[in-house]
Order: sequence, then structure tokens, then C-alpha cells
Amino acid sequence: MARTSNRPAGPPVFGHSDATHAFWRRAIREARSAGAVTPFYLFDPEPVAATLGRLDALDLGRPALHWFSTKTQPLRPLLEWWRRQNRPAEVVSEAEFHLVLAAGFGIDAVLINGPAKHRWLPAVSQPGLRVNFDSLGELNALLPLAQRHRWRIGLRLCTGEEFDTEFPESPTQFGMTPDEAAIAVRRLRRAGLEVETLHFHLRTQVADAECYRRALTDVAAFAAMARLQPLFLDLGGGWPARHTLSRGGKRLDAGFSAESFALVVRQSLKWFPSVREVWLENGRHLTAGSGVLAVSVLDVKERRGLRQLICDGGRTLHALVSLWEQHELLPLVRRSGPLTRTACYGPTCMAFDQLVRRDLPRGLRVGDTLIWLEAGAYHLPWETRFSHGNAGIWWREGGRITPVRPRE
Repeated sequence: MARTSNRPAGPPVFGHSDATHAFWRRAIREARSAGAVTPFYLFDPEPVAATLGRLDALDLGRPALHWFSTKTQPLRPLLEWWRRQNRPAEVVSEAEFHLVLAAGFGIDAVLINGPAKHRWLPAVSQPGLRVNFDSLGELNALLPLAQRHRWRIGLRLCTGEEFDTEFPESPTQFGMTPDEAAIAVRRLRRAGLEVETLHFHLRTQVADAECYRRALTDVAAFAAMARLQPLFLDLGGGWPARHTLSRGGKRLDAGFSAESFALVVRQSLKWFPSVREVWLENGRHLTAGSGVLAVSVLDVKERRGLRQLICDGGRTLHALVSLWEQHELLPLVRRSGPLTRTACYGPTCMAFDQLVRRDLPRGLRVGDTLIWLEAGAYHLPWETRFSHGNAGIWWREGGRITPVRPRE
């Protein structure tokens, strides 16, 4: 049954400003004028620059270096923009390695992370690589190359703070236990190599800054035991994106404070007097707000009190994160009418293909363009071609719109 109020009944409240809404509506109109046809993604570096400004203002007690998490947003124009800011990139696969080199990054500005690198790294090995080893098996396979090419070495540690969010009683699969890492240090030293970097990867959507304190306590204990004096602390783990909600309607960044994180780091550095730089790899937090997905309404149905909008884009093809995250859905043209329980679906023949389910204006109709916000993280890597082709990709920088990839 249709609601009579013109305001949403309670959550979700995403917190985007009117200026953000106006920014993306204007950008989508510009893209349409330039020839963009739905479904398409549109990306702009301006929101990334704003987030970087906030992060650069934090006092971490040491210089901070922000690495671009390529897996989060493997978009060449954004990588090229990032390189022009004199910032480095982190990769976890051969495809990402080639992408950042094509985007103009020098070897010294690339950090190689992730598990099972021994499967692909020998084919691209060269002098001076920065490599964080993930396991003893990986180290054994790659040590001759590391020695020959004088790689700059880091170790990935599995701290007690790392657990599988689906099975909290289980650890993640990343990094080495303290005993394994101690063996790695001895083997590296026998090969004439010293560990420069200590790294851990908590998980994505880190709930609060105290997670980092507990992880850093474990790292400090290991460094003391192994008699390591690292030059760099690589604090992996994705801060939550702003303006996104859980399926239950809770803000995913409700318990996280950048200022509290900075305080934890400053206090923990007393354990690491040798550290010159603190490294961060915040993909989602940096890039989520840099993009949107535009889709069009193709059909409208109504049954059992639910209004159903069938669109040319959706979860299955373009927004897998909608399975566990709620993002704001913004009509390009403001529509009136009572708020009605509505579900927006993609075009695939799957009940799973549901982008949103919430109260939306009853005035929405066939032909309307809908804008799914915060699409700048993990949307491109998780695209599918299930019964359809890929969406178009458009890049907007300084108000100029350029195509990156045509719609299939």
C-alpha cells in the first residue's frame, strides 16, 4: 500500500549532501550529452582528492604514504590521476602489475602484495621490486629471485586480530604466524636480505580503530622477538566507506574514527623507533565515492503491495556489493508521489538480481534514469557478463567527459 508521507519512514539515511546530489546529477547529464547510454559507470577523481585531503591532515606521528589499492578500482584513468599526484600503487596480481606499469608507475612506486605470488611473479621479476612475502612456501619459491634482483622485502603477518567475518572463530588466510615469520627472517638474513616492512591485513570495513591497536601490539611483540627494526609499517585493512549502510540499515562507518586511528598509531609508534613511514592501503574508503552507476527503468510491475522497477542494470551485472551493502539510489529527475515500497531489479533472469528494496516515489516510471551512488569500489572488478555485455565506462575530470570503454 502506498504511503502518504513525502519523507522516508526512518532509515535508510545515507548522509549525502545536496551538493553531492547536484554534482552527480549534473555529471550524469553531461555524460548523456556526450553519448553515454545506460547502463554505464561514471567516475571522477574529485571525491578522491577530497578524501585524500582529510587523510593528509591526520597526524600519525610519522610521514604517511597512501598506496592505491588497484584491486579495489582497476581503472586506468584514475591510476594515471593518482600517479600525477606522486603517489604509489599496490597490486596483488599480474594483471594489476601490468596495469600500473601501463599507467606510468615506476618500479619503486609499486608494492606487490597478496597471496600465492610465486605463481606469477617469476615471469615479471626485475631488480628493485618491493615485495611483501605472504607465506614460507612463497618465500622458498621466490627467494633466489629476491636475492638475485635485490628485492626490497616485507613480511605479511597474521595477527590475532585477523579473522574471517563469516566465521569469526577462524583466522583469515593472509600472512604468516609469528613462528613462520621468524623462520622467514632467518632465511632472508642467510641470503643477505633484511626485512624493511612489516605488514598486516585486517579485512575490509574495519569496525573501529582499536582493531589496529591490538594488531600493532602483536606486530611489536614479533619485531622484538625477531630483533627486527622495520623502516615501514604497512597497516592493511580497509576503512569503511562513508555513506553506505549495512543490510540492516546501520552506517558501516558508525564506529570508526580517523582521528582515533591516528591516535592509536601515534601511541603505538613508541614500539617502533626505527620506522620512517606509516603506509596505508585504503581502497574502499578512498574510491567508493568517486563513481556512480546509471541505469534506466525498462518496465514497471506491481504485485502484492510491492512496486517493481525492471532496469537495464543491477546487482548481478554491476553491483554485487548490493548483496550486503545499501547505497543511495538517486533519480536523475526528481519524481513526486507518495512513497511506495519498491524493488529495483536488473535485467537478468535471476531473483537474486535486486539492486534495492526501499520506499521510493511512486512517480518513478519507464525511461527514468536512476543513479546508484558510491560505485567506485569493487564494482568494476566484480562485473559479470551474465546473459548481457559489460556496461560502458566514462571518465570525468575537470568537467570534461571522455569514454573509457564502450557499452557492449
